[in-house]
Amino acid sequence: MKTLSVSPLTNVVLAHDGRAKTPSSAGERIDDLPVATTGNPFIPGYFADPTHIEYEGVNYLYVTLDPWGDRTLGCWSGLGFRDWRYHTLNWPTKDACTSAKSHANMVWAPAVMRAPDGAFYMYVSVGSEIWVGKAAHPLGPWHNALGERPLIEADYRPGFHMIDAEAFVDDDGAAYLYWGSGWNWTNGRCWAVRLGPDYVSFAGEPIDVTPANYFEAPCMVKKDGRYYLMYSQGKTTEDTYQVHYAVGDSPLGPFHEAANSPILTTDHAAHILSPGHHTVITRDGNHYILYHRHTIPMDSVSTKRQLCLDAMVFRPDGLIETVKPTHEGPFWLRTRRSGGGNLAHPSSGASICASSEQGPRLAASCAVDQDYTTRWSPEPEDETPWIRIDLGCAREIRRIELRFEYPWKKYSFICECSLDGIAWEILADQIRRPLAGSPVVIEAAASARFLRISFRRTADVEPSLIEWVVE
Repeated sequence: MKTLSVSPLTNVVLAHDGRAKTPSSAGERIDDLPVATTGNPFIPGYFADPTHIEYEGVNYLYVTLDPWGDRTLGCWSGLGFRDWRYHTLNWPTKDACTSAKSHANMVWAPAVMRAPDGAFYMYVSVGSEIWVGKAAHPLGPWHNALGERPLIEADYRPGFHMIDAEAFVDDDGAAYLYWGSGWNWTNGRCWAVRLGPDYVSFAGEPIDVTPANYFEAPCMVKKDGRYYLMYSQGKTTEDTYQVHYAVGDSPLGPFHEAANSPILTTDHAAHILSPGHHTVITRDGNHYILYHRHTIPMDSVSTKRQLCLDAMVFRPDGLIETVKPTHEGPFWLRTRRSGGGNLAHPSSGASICASSEQGPRLAASCAVDQDYTTRWSPEPEDETPWIRIDLGCAREIRRIELRFEYPWKKYSFICECSLDGIAWEILADQIRRPLAGSPVVIEAAASARFLRISFRRTADVEPSLIEWVVE
């Protein structure tokens, strides 16, 4: 039997023993919660504050890692807004982006743009400061464009939070930067400035452009000659976060909040809580709002947000229609690779079980339900957790995809196959060489009826599987 395992972070092909070979909510009732969906959230795991660019036909998402940030940044790439793959960037990191004035806050809220000079620039919040990086490609390597100092220091405007930078390039090639928040969930403030031709300096003095009901997360959109300063208000850790917008006739305002603002809010009946900190993308001439919202059910202990996408429509009178947040997302978002041809799905005649499970939305069956709001998680006292698929009969398999709960953390596991459920053969042994990434891919040419993933518990991460695909 030929068995190979591929690390998604390095594209290094591993032999079955793991050696490098050759490159290649609180109060919610479970029965009230939405059923499985192939739409929103469209990324597995917990991420917030998304920004998006498209380059050479590939979509790139840069995101805050949840809960509440980490020492690095999250990045996903996907062709056609599907088949998303997680990447680890070399920059920014908490270690590389710390000054004498930095606060303890981790890496948050990236904004990436491609400048007219062809280079990519990233403006990111680290330690309550704005740092700027530069790269020739969306995946880097990135480097701090200002050496070892931030673009905006923590005390640039005392009493306010120097976070949530947004970059915007106007039709004439001029670039602008917007940023700012408040402390203790109050008194948000937004500054704006035209950037210099190097995109890492100011071509003038920043001005206060704060519109009504602003707290943080500015996002600039231009439509038909008008400038839409969109932003978030409320508290992202609760259910009050929402998206507002104001309109102006120039990129530096003044901006006046629209009569129908806010346009994206909590919908308790649909179990959609605290949507916000968004960006706007266009596809085939249509606009979509890409934002984060709470997990289902809401985790009242830690902040775990997920990425969603819904239609955003400009009215003929220049206002933005109220956005209807959904669990389905746009029709073209509802086909993931795991949605079809998954031998592990019950529709293919398969069944699944596990050594233990914590509840209805953490059951073994959640690992094959095509729903990124659910996952399998074993009981905490389960010292040797495993999850097993019975394909119903012997099948020829060639590829296994595993989407773990935290793509940037390393999971220690063994993947095995069997024809009778008694004699098992190892497809990938990652006990001593844990793997991170999403999806973790195991290329395997094998005939099997049963497949099993056995985890070793570590101090860094609990075993948990969002989705298991077998092809």
